[in-house]
Order: sequence, then structure tokens, then C-alpha cells
Amino acid sequence: MKKLLYISALSFLLASCANKNESVDSLISNGDLTAIKAKKTELNNQQKSLRLDLEKLNEYIQSKEKDELPVLVTTRTLNDTLFKHFVEVQGNVETDQNIILYPNYSGVLTNIYVKPGQKVTKGQRLATIDDAGLSSQLAQQETQTSLAETTFERQERLWNQKIGSEIQYLEAKSNFESLKNASNQLRSQLARTVITAPFSGVVDNVIADQGQVVNQGQTEVIRLVNLDNMYVKASIPENYTKSIKKGTEVMVNLSSIGQDYKGIVRQVGNYINPDNRTFDVQIEIPNKDGFVKPNLIATVKVNDYTSENTITIPENILQENSNGESIAYIYEAINDSVGIAKKAILELGSIYQNNIEVKSGLSAGDIIILEGAKSIRDGQRVTAIN
Repeated sequence: MKKLLYISALSFLLASCANKNESVDSLISNGDLTAIKAKKTELNNQQKSLRLDLEKLNEYIQSKEKDELPVLVTTRTLNDTLFKHFVEVQGNVETDQNIILYPNYSGVLTNIYVKPGQKVTKGQRLATIDDAGLSSQLAQQETQTSLAETTFERQERLWNQKIGSEIQYLEAKSNFESLKNASNQLRSQLARTVITAPFSGVVDNVIADQGQVVNQGQTEVIRLVNLDNMYVKASIPENYTKSIKKGTEVMVNLSSIGQDYKGIVRQVGNYINPDNRTFDVQIEIPNKDGFVKPNLIATVKVNDYTSENTITIPENILQENSNGESIAYIYEAINDSVGIAKKAILELGSIYQNNIEVKSGLSAGDIIILEGAKSIRDGQRVTAIN
């Protein structure tokens, strides 16, 4: 059609020029330069006017032809699905059995029996401190206690036989109990010179050096860690208090070691932090291979909302009409290759990872238009190219 229009216009222009060839030849033969220039200007103006008219006609023809051709789109049939929304926060890997051992006695660290990386059991001896003669004192005390015990037992037998005085019996009993208590105190003090493992785990670091003077409750000696009972601790905004509870589904990603875990919330804090308006949750994670370490950064996704048998669509196909309503387009087939785009006004719910929940306006079985949705209008002819 464009070619016909150009040919017609060109024919008209040639015909016009032919009709005026005589006058042009006449002007040239007369040699009047002013008249010749005037004629040229007249013909240029006619040519410009024709060109503008041609452009207008072409634009109109193209717009009409475009409207008549079906727009290419892609579609998808909607089905009921399970929609889940997750709250994403940062967490930290922790363990309750990660401690630094301090001495309970001041003195010289005489022996260290373990090395970093060594596994130990609960109660195992890890290091000893010079007892400054306590063991000798205890030996002497126990000898005196043993003698006092023998004297007391003899006096007790005599007293039971009504032999001797009650004062002798009571003095022997008092002396024995006093020496026994003193021995127990020395034994307790001597036990404080030995550093033992409070739980089974791995020696992460030996901090103090053998021969170093250590002070009670001040000098760091050994760090002991148990990697069997690891968990992630994360802080959740207070507005999720009602939707997140014990047993809630959680996904944990430890990007530094390339591990993902699925689990549940094992503990929910009962305290709102006034500084950041959050509450804490704990998620237990397995550590079979020992790759999970305390203080690793974790990305925590907590499932705060779930909807079964719902319709979801991509968020990027949505449009908004002049009333502020969200709309999408449904494909209604006319024949095997062509259909009609029908507008649907939607009531929307939650959104997660570009999928948005549709509460009303669409049903299972509807064919939703995806690519090309933002370049069509209600009732327009479309062709699905799935």
C-alpha cells in the first residue's frame, strides 16, 4: 500500500511538471533570471507540501495496520499453589559451650597437658598450677586427722561401755571433726590448682604458656569449644511477634562455607530489645562435618506467612489503572493462533521474590499474559508464542 501511495504521488508530480514544461521552457528561452528563480521556488514549495502529506498518510496507514495485527505475547496457565512469605534477617552462629578457662588459684602454671585441636572429655585434666606446698600441708593434716579419728573411735567404744568421762569423749570427737574439716579445706584448695574440662569438646587455643604466673580469675589459659550443639541466633522485628513462634519453618544460608540448612525455630525470646525493637530466635543447625564455627554470619529466612491453594503471578506483569487498581490481562482464545486480551482487576496479598499472592480477580485455569502484558490494551487481539 505504501508503494502505491508513493507511485500515485510521483505520477501526480510528474504530470504537474509535464503540464508546465512549456512555460518553463519559455522562461528559459526568454532568459529572465528573476522569473526563472521565482518558478523554481514555486515548484520547491509544491514538492515540500506533497512530502508532508505523504508522511501523514504513511503514519496513519502504519498505525491502522499495527492495530489490525495481533500482538505477540507469552502466557501461562494458572494453578493453585502453596505460597510462602519469609522474613530475611542476618544472624550469627553460636554455641553455649564456647568458653575461656581461667585459673581458680594464683601461682606458676607448671604443666599444660593438651594442645590446640585436641579432643578432651568432661573432667579431663588440662593444666596444673604450682600448689606452693599445699600437698605437703595436706599430707600432714591427713596424718593428724587419721590419728584423731583413731583416738575418737577408741573413746567412743569406751564411752559406749560406760568407761571414762563424757568430756574425754566429746573432746576427742570435736578434735577429729575439726581436723577432718581442715583436711577437706586443704583438699578443696589443692583441687583448685588443677584446671579441668567442664564439658567434652575441642581445645581451640592454649593461651597461657607453661611457667607463666597466672592470677585467679584474671589470666586466660585455654579456650574450649564444643561444636556438636551449634545454633543460629537472629533478631526479628517486633511486628512479627504473632507470626513467628517455636516450630516455625526456617532456611539458613552460611555463604562463607557454601552450606544451606532447613530447620525450625527452637526458641523464641520473650524480651523486646528497646534499642532496636527486636526479639531473638534460635535455630539449631547440624554440624556433622565440623565446618560450622562460632560467629559465622548466617542469612536467616523465617516463614512468617503461608497460604495454601492460592494463585500467584509475577509482580512485573502488573499495571495500575487511573483508579489505582492493580490489573493484569487474561488470554481468551478465538482460534488456535489468535486470542483476545481481557483486563482483570485484582485484589493482591503478600509478595515474595517477585511472586505476588492474588486474593481475587483470577482463578485456577485462567491463562495469564506474561511477556507483552504492558504493551496491550483491553480487547486487543494477541497471539501466544509459548
